[in-house]
Amino acid sequence: MIICTMGGVKRIAVLGSTGSIGRQALDVIRALPDELKVVALTGNKNLELLKRQIKEFRPRMFYSSAKPDISYGGKFLSAEEIASHPEVDFVIVATAGKAGLRPTLAALQAGKTVALASKEVLVMAGEIITREASLHQAQILPIDSEHSAIWQCLQGEESKPQRIFLTASGGPFYHYSQSQLTEVTPEQALQHPVWKMGRKVTIDSATLMNKGLEVIEAHWLFSFPFDSIEILIHPQSIIHSMVEFIDGSLKAQLGWPDMRLPIQYALSYPRRWSNSELPRLDWEKIQSLNFEPVDYEKFPCLKLAMDAGKSGGTYPAVLCAADEVAVELFLSHRISFTDIAKIVQKTLEQHRNIPQPSLEEILAADAWAREYAAHLSPGYFPEPEQRSNPGIER
Repeated sequence: MIICTMGGVKRIAVLGSTGSIGRQALDVIRALPDELKVVALTGNKNLELLKRQIKEFRPRMFYSSAKPDISYGGKFLSAEEIASHPEVDFVIVATAGKAGLRPTLAALQAGKTVALASKEVLVMAGEIITREASLHQAQILPIDSEHSAIWQCLQGEESKPQRIFLTASGGPFYHYSQSQLTEVTPEQALQHPVWKMGRKVTIDSATLMNKGLEVIEAHWLFSFPFDSIEILIHPQSIIHSMVEFIDGSLKAQLGWPDMRLPIQYALSYPRRWSNSELPRLDWEKIQSLNFEPVDYEKFPCLKLAMDAGKSGGTYPAVLCAADEVAVELFLSHRISFTDIAKIVQKTLEQHRNIPQPSLEEILAADAWAREYAAHLSPGYFPEPEQRSNPGIER
């Protein structure tokens, strides 16, 4: 749900400032000191980078999983306290996995504007998140390039689109054969041909899980039915998404594949700001814009994600948890690239869904899925004696 607002200099809290999106958000803020001011930073384990960021931006509040050895007058607060703090106007949620869930809820319940980069927040708890945003008249602004593109295409339109097209680069292995996919190494999978992203998101892009999560996000962000959201493979990543209207016309948002562009749009909305550090398209170098259909059989993670989104309940939380575990197993050379989908599928198959779950039930399903997926080893997917989800019985 996206609402328009106006204001002066924005006081920004960057949750996940040491990650890929967080660092790029700070690049934008650094370039626009008259418009934006950092008042809070949170990191995880990269304490050295967080210390450097704190030294540069001097935020009034900070947090990390291990308190950094730094003294400058700023307050050490929890992420939830920071997200809901009266001195914060705008919260960028760029944390990995489920870590952004509670801070996002805290920010929305405090009526803050939330720029959301963490896919898992809406995927795991989309119904709860959008309900709280509506209840407290808070804003959720997308930072993902695809959702930012849809958002921009919808500006000025009174009619709802008939279809939404999410574009996908296809990752580095889209034209690999099935036998080639089984031989993919973590080092190869981390070399995305277009985007510079964190390790987890890069692997999800290679399996196309990332695109399935984006379909679920689009469903909640724009209140749009799953069956009207389509995916197109677009290797150049110049068109970030498109919308089709009832008269057959389409609107597309184009731009160089650089995450700082959608980050700045969220920060500047409803205005646009000049920033000489942002890239421009060079039309003399763009020889063609190509599109291909999705191969769901070769990339089963995509269909698993879309099916989990349509089923709803606790399935999306289980999907995210199992995928996170499987990706980590792959990155540590313990399973193959194609085993990622197998682990996710088996975990989903053994889950007993809870429709319209509470936050506690979502987190319990997440914990169960992590434990179950962690015990699955390559080539061995046992059928348990009983389909059970410890800790989430009603």
